[in-house]
Amino acid sequence: MTTASPPATGPYPGLGFRSFVAMIAALMAANALAIDSMLPALPEIGEALGIGTANDRQWVVTSYLLGFGASQLIYGPLADRFGRKRILLMGLAIYVIGSLGATLATSFDAMMVARVVQGVGAAATRVLAVSIVRDTYSGRQMARVMSLAFIVFLAVPILAPSIGQVIILVAPWRWIFALLGLFGVAVALWVARKLPETLHPEDRTPIALAPMVKAFATCLTTRLSVGYMLAMTFVIGSLFGFINAAQQLFEVTFRAEELFTIIFAVIAGFMAVASFLNSRIVERFGMRRVSHTALLGYLAATLAHGAVALAGHETMVTFALFQCATMFCFGLMASNFGAMAMDPLGHVAGTASSVQGFVSTVGGALIGFFIGQHFDGTALPIVLGFGGCGLAALAMVLIAEKGRLFRPTRVA
Repeated sequence: MTTASPPATGPYPGLGFRSFVAMIAALMAANALAIDSMLPALPEIGEALGIGTANDRQWVVTSYLLGFGASQLIYGPLADRFGRKRILLMGLAIYVIGSLGATLATSFDAMMVARVVQGVGAAATRVLAVSIVRDTYSGRQMARVMSLAFIVFLAVPILAPSIGQVIILVAPWRWIFALLGLFGVAVALWVARKLPETLHPEDRTPIALAPMVKAFATCLTTRLSVGYMLAMTFVIGSLFGFINAAQQLFEVTFRAEELFTIIFAVIAGFMAVASFLNSRIVERFGMRRVSHTALLGYLAATLAHGAVALAGHETMVTFALFQCATMFCFGLMASNFGAMAMDPLGHVAGTASSVQGFVSTVGGALIGFFIGQHFDGTALPIVLGFGGCGLAALAMVLIAEKGRLFRPTRVA
């Protein structure tokens, strides 16, 4: 396992360090594009497919997330047995098929099936991206690589709604899904040509019941990993709640639908800035000090936002400012929580990535859908959802660290 600083020449022959980070970011971006690019088109999709109510449009996002989350349990054991590259290419092929299905969908049911398939394919990019990074780096260096990848990954939410908006101005909404399919093809060709197999031969695990049960048990009984996995689930749930209701919020609450893509981009930009900052400071200050401080800041911002909303003083400006602060803190937490959850489980990285991806995505999707379905024409359900999720995440971190913050728990 590599322990030195990332070499300038890159972790693998023919694949420089920057290209490696860019490839990981592209794999992660496939998921972000599939979530965010169609948000401006939800009204048109709903009208074309006969989706009855505005809240029901949220299923276009949630069905994808459920397919994305649930199938991650499959990819981990397969990747631990057959290797990362082969399974990754299979997932990208499924992603392209799902994108084609969504492009051609003529009914709400057909769209839901296509979105689930698309999510099933995208799940491979999530599981394998984390596993490939864990195969290559560990500890703070892993957090640094993930943070650098997150910079590109988080640029996608900045651009994706605007890309979707431009597409529906010049072409039918179906072209959004067609372009997702073309992106999947491009990434698959890049992986096929440049990425070697990263799974070490001695770490290959046969697909047998006993080793699988042992690997899953390890993932679900390692206190530190479980705690940070659940903390990530709650903060992701709040993010999904915002994504589910964001378009309705600007259309109905603030009556500023034309500003949706701009403000969404600004909010996502604060996440990207935070992720870049994390990549610069995490090796100096450590994952715990950075992420725990960010979690407390996240709570302070959401609780202050809740007080403003409950007092009836919420405006588009206050909402945007508080969301920028909250998402900045999210950017400092996300990659560090993920790295700390994975760090003790390097010997079962594929299964661990699957379990953590399944729990955080399915759990986060359900939490986010619950928050989104309570949209009542005001921002209050979203704001309260963020506050509740932040408190739950803090509780999980305290359990993981046995009541300590900012420093690792002492191991007997």
